[in-house]
Amino acid sequence: MKEEYDFSTMTSRKNPYAAKLKRQVTIRMRDDVITYFKTMAEETGIPYQSLINLYLRDCMTNGRQPDLSWK
Repeated sequence: MKEEYDFSTMTSRKNPYAAKLKRQVTIRMRDDVITYFKTMAEETGIPYQSLINLYLRDCMTNGRQPDLSWK
C-alpha cells in the first residue's frame, strides 16, 4: 500500500446503490405508538425508527392488511 495517494486526479461518480437506500418521510403517529416502539427500542438496542421500518416491512412481506372496520 502506498504511503500517500493523489486524490486530485480522481473523478467522482454517483453512488450506484443510492436508489436502494431508505428515503426520509414525514409521518404523523399517535404518541402511544411512538412510546411503544421507543420502549421496545430500549429493550432490544435497535433504534425505534428501524423497528417501525422492520414491522412495516414484515407486514408488507406477509401481506397483512389493517382492520379498517370502524366499530
